[in-house]
Amino acid sequence: MQTVTLEDKYLADSGRIYLSGIQALVRLMLVQKRRDRLAGLNTAGFVSGYRGSPRGGLDEALWKAEKHLAAHDVKFQPGVNEELAATAVWGSQQVSLVGGSRFDGVFALWYGKGPGVDRCGDVFKHMNFAGTAKRGGVLLVAGDDHNAYSSTLPHQSDHLFAASMIPVLYPCNVQEYVELGLHGFAMSRFSGCAVAFKALADTVESSASIEAQIDAPRILLPEDFPLPPAGVHARLSAETLGTQARNQEALMQDYKIYAAIAYARANRLNRITVDSPRARLGIVASGKAYMDVMEALEELGIDEQAAAHIGIRVFKVAMPWPLEPAGVRQFAR
Repeated sequence: MQTVTLEDKYLADSGRIYLSGIQALVRLMLVQKRRDRLAGLNTAGFVSGYRGSPRGGLDEALWKAEKHLAAHDVKFQPGVNEELAATAVWGSQQVSLVGGSRFDGVFALWYGKGPGVDRCGDVFKHMNFAGTAKRGGVLLVAGDDHNAYSSTLPHQSDHLFAASMIPVLYPCNVQEYVELGLHGFAMSRFSGCAVAFKALADTVESSASIEAQIDAPRILLPEDFPLPPAGVHARLSAETLGTQARNQEALMQDYKIYAAIAYARANRLNRITVDSPRARLGIVASGKAYMDVMEALEELGIDEQAAAHIGIRVFKVAMPWPLEPAGVRQFAR
């Protein structure tokens, strides 16, 4: 039997590889760096979070991949607690503002369980309103626990992220840990928002064979969304509206959150996956629930042809908040 090494899993750029959701998060950081290199950008990566989250094992996987991370200018620094880790991630977006950096920007990943998201509410809100770097980007990986497998209470982080006006991505399988993660960094760069990434035990602790092409997915930047002249990214001081707080609020309410929506629309993050020429029954599902729906249809013997005959339309939602309206209208029409 052929031995599969970490190099095979993390550095492959074609074919298929078998890895877990945890390993997919490690590969995500390496692929982002390699894609930036191909785009002519000299970026670095930064990872920090609370040890043991999400679901345990991510810190161990990062340590085992240390030589690969170092070769790709990705630094892993565990946090003493969730808040300090989040604050360090926030700081990574301000490197270019103080001068002297060797890199064009730093893309950063925070990780923690749902209760850690609660603890970091103040940091996340300020990070999001302060803005990400144009060539950086922030992904906040939340290990949610809907069934209280390892928590004192069932946990869902969507509401806190929404309250902080942080867009939420919800991958449905291991493949999307890489693909949606890349979209998350690109969305963060375009919109100036930090982007949340919902990781359930059902996906982050599962393993699967996935496509290894580093040129997928193709990233499309919206051409129909006008950004403000001064941009939407991190800055040292207010430039247009008097005070820093008012400036950040105006940028968020008038531009940044809508830029994230425009990105989701341009890249069809939410889309119809099963359709019918005479649709009369619509099913909307996100993340793990989407996979459950597709499995249920399969067990009922309903393939695409049968669904078209019955009149079933399925809408897959990869960004549940904020919900992009044009795709929903198309689905419901």
